[in-house]
Order: sequence, then structure tokens, then C-alpha cells
Amino acid sequence: MLVTLLLLLALSNAIEASGEESDGGLCDYKVALDPRPHSVSITEFGAVGDGKTLNTIAFQNAIFYLKSFADKGGAQLYVPPGRWLTGSFNLTSHLTLFLEKGAVVLGSQDPTHWDVVEPLPSYGRGIELPGRRYRSLINGYMLDDVVITGDNGTIDGQGSMWWNWFNNKTLNYSRPHLVEFVSSKSVVVSNLTFLNAPAYNIHPVYCSDVHIQNISISAPPESPFTVGVAPDSSDNVCIEDCTISTGYDSITLKSGWDEYGISYGMPTTNLHIRQVHLQSSAGSTIAFGSEMSGGISQVLIEGAHLYHSSSGVEFRTTRGRGGYITDISISGLEMEDVHLAFSATGQCETHPDDNFDPFALPAVNKIFIQNVTGKNISIAGEFTGIRESPFTSICLSNITLSITSELPASWSCSNVSGHSTSVSPEPCPELQVGVPCLNSSWSGRIFSQSSSIGRAEAL
Repeated sequence: MLVTLLLLLALSNAIEASGEESDGGLCDYKVALDPRPHSVSITEFGAVGDGKTLNTIAFQNAIFYLKSFADKGGAQLYVPPGRWLTGSFNLTSHLTLFLEKGAVVLGSQDPTHWDVVEPLPSYGRGIELPGRRYRSLINGYMLDDVVITGDNGTIDGQGSMWWNWFNNKTLNYSRPHLVEFVSSKSVVVSNLTFLNAPAYNIHPVYCSDVHIQNISISAPPESPFTVGVAPDSSDNVCIEDCTISTGYDSITLKSGWDEYGISYGMPTTNLHIRQVHLQSSAGSTIAFGSEMSGGISQVLIEGAHLYHSSSGVEFRTTRGRGGYITDISISGLEMEDVHLAFSATGQCETHPDDNFDPFALPAVNKIFIQNVTGKNISIAGEFTGIRESPFTSICLSNITLSITSELPASWSCSNVSGHSTSVSPEPCPELQVGVPCLNSSWSGRIFSQSSSIGRAEAL
């Protein structure tokens, strides 16, 4: 163990000295989806895959039965081809939910089939409305070792009714998500297609050791504020080999809202995102915040294709948030047909209530972005910090963007400072005055922590 720690320390020091990124990261610690020793089919509990019969009780009874195998190596719930209509249901520990090719789990379009639950403590209310919120379609609470996977089966939220209620302002409670894990660990979601989520598709909150691999997520461009994957106050998260196209953010990192997030105090940290294809119609392909009051740090993003989107990478916060966004390393981005390549704003003036502290100022610093190419970009960057708490140590390196707009300036900056090397078009002066990036102690950060995500090889 001592030798290993010394080797990791030496590697980390070498990286910092050279300013080069490592190929290492949390996604290098693969998981193996070993077969469970026990398996049952949802049809054994009376489920009917005709797309019309409600199967909520069948799912609940099957999972209650499989809970008895938790201390016997766990169990698998098999969903065969068919269209399986259901309301919200809960998973259990040491369980694999497996969707066969041709299996489609359909979210009911009757809101009474979706439970109503209390808001998350780090938010203090529903994200869209005060008070309670609808429970997600598939849920896990305080679970250990749970897997949702398949042979490219599908989970379809049939979200159009939720989008209409949102647009018409006739929702009774904040919209549900497709999959939500709360206070859980060793979670895997892989080899599935997600369609038409009411709001978020996958929402791990207060979780650790989460691996999201080889999934496809899609929602129509007009779907309001639909989000792909939203790690929230979670640590040790890997997102890789995914294709995500949504109405709002493709991947967004969060950690609580104003005084509630500050009080709960659980950051999102140690994330690795790589080899993803992202498209966002109205939001950002990769977003940080704006609800980030518990803090966001130690994020490694590499090898992402961002296309046909409103915004590429965006950092969002405001007065009253508190918290921080720091130690972010982004490299190897390919952008195509993106309106705004990079953005950082301190003016996201949304609050859960009037009890927030306007003097709770967020800190945004140590953002390292390198090796980026972009074509058909309208605006290179907009960086608008907070006067009382400027964004600092924003370092840009080896970035080439082909700008199509006729605006007089490709970059705009205020209350921000940093450094740039080999960036075209040339950024604003505020991003040319800082300490050179390669001398920063945080550049090229790797995550030397070995993740305890689970078993040793990828599926």
C-alpha cells in the first residue's frame, strides 16, 4: 500500500510539473456486471407488456420478493420484450434491473400513478414549485450495489403531458425524473436508451461510486428544461460512452440551492466525464450549476463532442449561492455548430425563497480548458463574474474556434481574470493577465483516489 501511494504521489507531482494531463481518472476503474445468482421475470408477478395494463404493483411485488435475496448474492429482475406501463416504484439493494432488447418501460401518463414526496433537503422545495415534488419513475433510497442495465432496452417517460403542464403553469408539484438515486452507493446505469423524461433522465443525489456507461438519452428540442444526467451532491462519478440530446442541459453538475445547499454542505466532487456526444437545444451541453451551493470540485472532462447546441460549456452561479466551482480540468473538446462556446455567469438570479443571504458569494476559480477545436461557432466566450467575488484563474490553452458571426468581438469579459496561450480568436485582455497556466499547481489534476465503484472489469 505504501509503495502504491508513493507511486501515485510521484505521478501526481510529475503531472503538475509538466502541466500535461494524465489519461487516468475515475472511469479507468471499471465495473463488471457479474450475473446475479437469482433471477425472476416481471411476468411471474402478473405483468402484461401490452402498453395499456398498469404494472406498478407487479414491479413493486417483484422487487419486494427479490429483497429477500440481498444476503444471498443479490438477484435480477428480468424485463422481457414488450411495453410495460408503470407508475413510480422503488428498487432495493443488491439488485439488477435488466431490460431485454425490445423491452420498453413506459411511464404512466396519469399523475396519480406517480407518488408525491418531500423536497430534497439541499433544495428546501421543489425545483419548479414550492413544496413537495413528484417521485421519479424508478427510485433508489439508501441503496448499495444496484444496477439498471440491459441489452439496449428502453425507459420512456412519455413526458409530453408534463411538458404541457409545465408550459401552461398547471403543475401541482415539481416534475418527476426518470431515474433517481438518493443517498446510495455503488450504482451502475448502462446499456439502455432513455426517452422523453418529464424533467431529468438520471439524477444521482447524495450518492457515491456511480458509473453511467453506454447509454443514449433523447428528448425533443422543444421539451422544456429536460436534462440528461445531473450528478448532484455526489462523489466518485464516471460518465462515459454516452450520447445525449435534450431540450436543456445534456450533463449538469449541481450541489444544492442557496441556504439549503450551504446548510446541507455536500459537494459534488471527483467526477470523470469522457467520450460523450452531447447536444443541447436551449441550455448547455456541459453545465456547472446554477444550484451549486454545496460546491463543485475536482472534475475531469476529456474527449467530448458537442454539436448543434445553444451553449458548449457553461459555469453558472449568482449572489446568495455561496459554495464554489474549482479544480476543473477540461480537454479534448470538439465543437460543431455551437452558438456560444464558453460561458461563465454570476447573474443566475433564481432563488428558492427570500431567505437567502445576498452576502453568500460563490467562488469560481482554477478552471483549466485546453485542446479544443470548434467550427461554426457564433460567439467564443462570455465571462461575467461578480464584482464582489470575481472569477479568477481561468486558464485557456490551445483553443481554435472558427467564428461565423459578424460581431465586433468574439469574447466579452467582466469581473474575471486568467491566462491564455495559443487561443484563436484572441480572448479579452482580462484572460491574458493571470499566472501562466502551466505553472499553476492545479493544472492537469488527476484523481488518484481509487474508486470503490464496484467489481473489477467493465461489462
